[in-house]
Amino acid sequence: MNSLDIARRHAFAQEIARDAGAIARRYFHSGDAMGAMEKGAHDLVTQADLDIDRFLIERLRQEFPEDGILTEESGGDGASRLWVIDPIDGTANFARRIPHFAVSIAFHTEGRTESGVVYNPVLNEMFVARRGFGATCNGQPIRVRPTRGVTDALVDAGYSSKRPLADYVALVGRLLEDGFAFVQNGSAAIGLAHVACGRIDGYCELFLHSWDVLAGLLLVEEAGGWVSDFTARGGLLQGNAVLAGTPAIRQPLRRILPMAGEGYP
Repeated sequence: MNSLDIARRHAFAQEIARDAGAIARRYFHSGDAMGAMEKGAHDLVTQADLDIDRFLIERLRQEFPEDGILTEESGGDGASRLWVIDPIDGTANFARRIPHFAVSIAFHTEGRTESGVVYNPVLNEMFVARRGFGATCNGQPIRVRPTRGVTDALVDAGYSSKRPLADYVALVGRLLEDGFAFVQNGSAAIGLAHVACGRIDGYCELFLHSWDVLAGLLLVEEAGGWVSDFTARGGLLQGNAVLAGTPAIRQPLRRILPMAGEGYP
């Protein structure tokens, strides 16, 4: 795929992310976000998730009918040119009217993510990255924080019910024992965007799906950070562990979650 084809998709991703965010914002401010349904334990879906999912699929099929689409709510397959979408990442926050959630859109082709958009519609923050072109927030360049070391670092340690609770407790224990401070804010897409713009220093989670993280991982890379190989061992379709951060804490974090560096089945 040539640069012009990618540039066209990159611009379109930003357009539809903003439109999708407007839908989310209407639900959020109307109070209808509280109408959440359970897909599983601590796994919610709202009418806004479903409406945004349909909206994004329709727009993409109209504009790029030859591309594949993989979303949290509708599934999909591993087409060679693939849109990977989470209509609302951080649904639990959204359903409780906590403004820490995002529309996440990534375009993945020829084995790598070329475009990523993470949009928080309540704060109106549009995080954007295109491979080789850097990362921005609302059009301004962003860079990861110049972390001094472990005791200067704040890491978002995401929780997944798809792994045993004991594993998560052990992960947090290792973070604290090594001197890290940690938070758990409930949105991987936003967490990674916050690493990219220097608000926090790292992100780790034992298991996530590609729609949660592909856009955010590209943001971190293009902002000068480092990320684990999420697509290793079938991670694109099956999910994987995630590790990302600033250069100064790369080795300490890899000791905390070593399997994320090689892929985690």
